[in-house]
Amino acid sequence: MEYGYLTLFTTAFLAATIIPFSSEIALSALSTAQGFDIWLLVIVATTGNTLGSTVNWWLGRYCLHWRDRRWFPMKPAKLARATKQFNRYGIWSLLLTWIPIVGDPLAFVAGLLGVRFTIFVMLVAVGKAARYIAVVALVHQIF
Repeated sequence: MEYGYLTLFTTAFLAATIIPFSSEIALSALSTAQGFDIWLLVIVATTGNTLGSTVNWWLGRYCLHWRDRRWFPMKPAKLARATKQFNRYGIWSLLLTWIPIVGDPLAFVAGLLGVRFTIFVMLVAVGKAARYIAVVALVHQIF
């Protein structure tokens, strides 16, 4: 039991990066195990997953230093298109960073576009917490 929370944190953190992990499986298993506080599990998973997304934000933010280089992964036209898409849906789209495949690029682009870090963290945390609450509720058939 002593490593359960740490394992969940690590799994949730890694799941928010480009490393393929499923934090929902770990959360589901631990939430049905004896001795774990469900709300603490949700908080740990949300914290780990949100911090993982901040890595993507920081990568996007730092990556701008090289945007004028030929090898930069986003050409000016692609960066302009990403900016237009992000601005179309706005910062509220960060509530969806929990969605597989879509979430990591959203966090990266938010960093590229200079979304304020505090706003980024708040929106990402709310979206991820809602997802983890829904997972626990489904596992325990609360809905």
